[in-house]
Amino acid sequence: MTNFSFLQKIKNWPVILLIIANVIVGLFIFRDYGFSLDEPLFYGYADAVGYAYSPQEWFSGHFDLTQAYGPSPADHANRGPAYLLLAREPAHLLQALGVDQASAWHLVNFLAFQVGVYFFYVLCRRWMKPWAAFFATVFFSTQPVMWEHAFINPKDPPFLVFFLISLELGFRMADRLAASPPDEKPAQPLKYILLPAIILGLTTSIRVLGPLAAVLVIFYFLLLKKPAKTWWFIPYGLIAILIMFITWPYLWEAPIHNFIGTLNFMSDNPTQLRVLFYGQLYRADNLPIRYLPSLLLFTLTEPVWPLVAFGIVAGIVYSLKKKIDWKTLSATLLWFVIPMVYVLWKHPPMYDGFRHFMFIIPPLFVLGGLAVEVVFDWLKPIWIRVAIIAALLSPALIADVELHPYQYTYYNQFVGGTGQAAYNFETDYWETCYKDAMQALNGIAVIHPTVYVRREGYIAAYYADKRIKVIDGSISSAGPSAGDYFLTGSRASPGIQRYRNNNQLMIII
Repeated sequence: MTNFSFLQKIKNWPVILLIIANVIVGLFIFRDYGFSLDEPLFYGYADAVGYAYSPQEWFSGHFDLTQAYGPSPADHANRGPAYLLLAREPAHLLQALGVDQASAWHLVNFLAFQVGVYFFYVLCRRWMKPWAAFFATVFFSTQPVMWEHAFINPKDPPFLVFFLISLELGFRMADRLAASPPDEKPAQPLKYILLPAIILGLTTSIRVLGPLAAVLVIFYFLLLKKPAKTWWFIPYGLIAILIMFITWPYLWEAPIHNFIGTLNFMSDNPTQLRVLFYGQLYRADNLPIRYLPSLLLFTLTEPVWPLVAFGIVAGIVYSLKKKIDWKTLSATLLWFVIPMVYVLWKHPPMYDGFRHFMFIIPPLFVLGGLAVEVVFDWLKPIWIRVAIIAALLSPALIADVELHPYQYTYYNQFVGGTGQAAYNFETDYWETCYKDAMQALNGIAVIHPTVYVRREGYIAAYYADKRIKVIDGSISSAGPSAGDYFLTGSRASPGIQRYRNNNQLMIII
């Protein structure tokens, strides 16, 4: 009892214990995940971006900003590097200690995600007691798709984390501005806006959708009906713009033009990638309108959407009874609604599941937490609460164990699970299976074998034994020869269909 009392004195102790548990698990498994196809070149961007901040290069007489964009400047110049700037030194430190590049970044990515886990819990505490907020946080962070992306994805989870922090700090800023007296010295409100503005700038430097967080914060502040304080959002925005500019070299040459160009590109990504959906191949710019809703339904665990439905009712009832703050809840729910309406209305190209819209899912788990809050108000015994939490979390936890290290391929039982979803929907669309495939080949291959990799041969080469020759089919004009090993992923199932009857090749999938 004494130890429990000690824990209760620590602010937000439930989420701190959760993060400690997550980190311990992460330290055991971070080496298990393979390089994803988007990672190597993106980490090359991280290695190169320091060039833009080198005074020695500025005054060298041959400064070329494109050298700061890494080995694929056409792909990465318009991707803001704020997260890479913050994470590159910890990743480099781990590499200096002997951790390979892929594993080093995977651990750093996962640790960065834990910051988001903390702020999600803090956000939930605006409307929930600790039990329900703890459940919502575990429920959110253990979703199989979310769990693996936290390791292998240096793009979408970091944006989610910074967006989440921007919103929570923005709400705090709005509350403090609204509560401050009219005769307060200007220096004090400036303190309120400084950190939220910096985080907003970093968020926008990760992805141009960052200003949506500011829109939600301003919407909440307007509900507080404090018009005299609204002008403070001008310096809030200016500081955020300054931080964005400093941390995004691509904007230095033509700030407005390049920012608007990036916004236009990101809002309607002109890709024509093929996407496997319901057993048919579609171009990414010609997917059915149900694509995003379907992926959200099928790749989150079964309890999510029933809890969301119950949580909507709970939120309305509790708001009418004034038991929760409906103003912050309304702004938070718009976090999901606005991007979803945009997708359904504009129908932009999509691919790789819902990863590009991963940042919109926290409000779903806020609603799930509200649903559980109502149940916990009815059911007081601790053992019943623990049983409910265990039952609701079990689909995610079981899948996290069974699918390891491929949790992001998860599909729920609404479509028969991952086994049934394969060849009807995209599963390992980032080719992380190449790590296991090549390590298996390393152990059985004959002397000086050749492996033909249909695409992303650089991932296979990263894990290949030195005696194995890797041919990248995406850049080589030569095809596979008799006796070669053939490696392809299941993305859109192209290699499986093309080579399934060729008995001269070993097919590794």
